[in-house]
Amino acid sequence: MNKIQTLLIGSALAAIASTSAFAQTAQPAPANGSQMSAQMQGAPGVTPPPQNVVAPASTDPLVQKRDATAKANAEYRASKKASKAELKATNKEAKAQYKEEVRNAKINQKADKQTAKDELNAAEPSTPKDSGLQH
Repeated sequence: MNKIQTLLIGSALAAIASTSAFAQTAQPAPANGSQMSAQMQGAPGVTPPPQNVVAPASTDPLVQKRDATAKANAEYRASKKASKAELKATNKEAKAQYKEEVRNAKINQKADKQTAKDELNAAEPSTPKDSGLQH
């Protein structure tokens, strides 16, 4: 009895697996195939407009999850790329601003030194530095 049950269960599983595999790979016949061939024969110099071939959406949840994951990954990559480009532009702008500030600070420092030097020279008489006196 046990062997018969095992055989029946095995054959039932094999039958279910083969019918589900056939159902996933079956292609529906085009509904307007005869109309299309009649139109092509009627107008030999006219070419039909190009059509985008899109596979029908699968009802398999794993395929749907895979497609959703691929779409989400593509959106994430695009978002990441845009963020990276924006960050790069912001950094470039900040670096240019920093360089300009440093350049202006150096110019101001030079001008301040020159002003201080001129004031010091104007305040002191132009006498020789060493007067020959020793302490």
